[in-house]
Amino acid sequence: MTSDKVAQVNGCTNKVQDQKAIDLSLRTIRCLVADLCEQFKGGHPGGAMGMAAIGIALWRYTMRYSPSNPNFVNRDRFVLSNGHTCLFQYIFLHLTGYSAMTMDQLKSYHSARPDGICPGHPEIENDGIEVTTGPLGQGISNAVGLAMATKHLGAVYNRPGFPLVNNTTWCMIGDACLQEGVAMEAIQLAGHWKLNNLVVIYDNNQITCDGSVDICNSEDINAKMSACGWNIIDVEDGCYDVHGLIKALDQARAHQAKPTFINVRTVIGVETKAAGAAAAHGAAFGPEEVATIKRKSGMNPDEHFIVSDEVYDFFRDAVRRGKDIEDEWNQLLQRYAATHPELYKEFRARMEGKMTDDWRRFIPSKEDFPTGPTPSRKSAGLCCNPLAANLPTLMVGTADLTPSVNMAWKGKIDFQHPDLKTTCGLNGDYTGRYIHWGIREHAMAAISNGLAAFNKGTIIPVTSTFFMFYIYAAAGVRMGALQGLQQIHIATHDSIGTGEDGPTHQPLHWHRCTVLCPICST
Repeated sequence: MTSDKVAQVNGCTNKVQDQKAIDLSLRTIRCLVADLCEQFKGGHPGGAMGMAAIGIALWRYTMRYSPSNPNFVNRDRFVLSNGHTCLFQYIFLHLTGYSAMTMDQLKSYHSARPDGICPGHPEIENDGIEVTTGPLGQGISNAVGLAMATKHLGAVYNRPGFPLVNNTTWCMIGDACLQEGVAMEAIQLAGHWKLNNLVVIYDNNQITCDGSVDICNSEDINAKMSACGWNIIDVEDGCYDVHGLIKALDQARAHQAKPTFINVRTVIGVETKAAGAAAAHGAAFGPEEVATIKRKSGMNPDEHFIVSDEVYDFFRDAVRRGKDIEDEWNQLLQRYAATHPELYKEFRARMEGKMTDDWRRFIPSKEDFPTGPTPSRKSAGLCCNPLAANLPTLMVGTADLTPSVNMAWKGKIDFQHPDLKTTCGLNGDYTGRYIHWGIREHAMAAISNGLAAFNKGTIIPVTSTFFMFYIYAAAGVRMGALQGLQQIHIATHDSIGTGEDGPTHQPLHWHRCTVLCPICST
């Protein structure tokens, strides 16, 4: 769909009037960000101000979602990987009509209010927030998991004329996310799997906490992403060119071969005296500068938290559009139920977070287990393999340790792009539920969080690697636990004994413990 058609669909056929509403919205959003940070003398205003035009292009023109039903199954997913810019997301949730995100709630940002839903990073418990991204690099990894879930569920349940699961995952990232190792692991996998339903939007302002990015980074980002198998789109004026952004987002959604990386040049703290500098990153601007920002924007410096009816009217049509999108999908689901009743029954159960069978039926009986000493890697396989073989909810993977952790079951299909033909002959398709993560323990855990977050109980990821290597994955495991996501991590090779491979696999080195610990050494 072209940007012109998008505008028509969204009720803006008059481009002149449309541009007036966009300009007013940009000024309003930037002043609102400044006010919200100034209120409690803290927060991250600069990124949210620089990204405002991206938000208009996304929420007003591009994404398919339903504010009145934030959990609509086939909604587009949005992930804010640079989560410190959370005001960006909160403000658009408010403008587009998510009922919980009131202006009063927006004012709770950086406050001590116990009822506030605007913490310093977005959290999954609140409507419109898909994942708690937390540490940088986690969000883009979660987004890969969300896109994987769409591909897998679509491959299993979609049928000709019935695109039940075909949503797009949109992910905002900043310079810092691209420097995190886990992000690179996830980027490699997304390119390898050709997840063409994943769009990463890079807020390229070349600023981090310490200063300009070139103090520690000088790589060609586009070349790196291209080498990892991504489609590249450039937008030169990310602060004002909303129509150019709409066009780029539209092209990204339509691209069929690869995930898309949109490199958007922005200015952190645009329209402020700190524009383009690290000072705009993580501190309020002060009352005088906030007043100056408002004057430059044509707004009254003595008024605070102002959003005009014109701006609300510009965005609130999202509620009607969302209901239309949802109604259309529900009608499709009804026709699917009549045409494919057995598939519908299974699909419905999984969308409701239910197992398709009683998992207790597939746990081996006590008599089936070995009576002698059994390594954890073997006992784990004895339990997990019959579950995975019989329960389509489970997606199981290992970090390049299939022969060692015994997680592969007879007749498994690998999750792979269907056109991939490997040298070793291990191929598969998107229906596959066995995941070869490669030597990427951190991404394995972080991407699994996205798989689990797609819809509670629809996919339960199972990961496995040596106990020692979960130290690499610790941040991802922690974020899954904080969110209460349903998944299983199986750590094997957990003996304190040295073993044949020594400290490479040993989680606790007994000799060093006795030497260093005064209690043991005595």
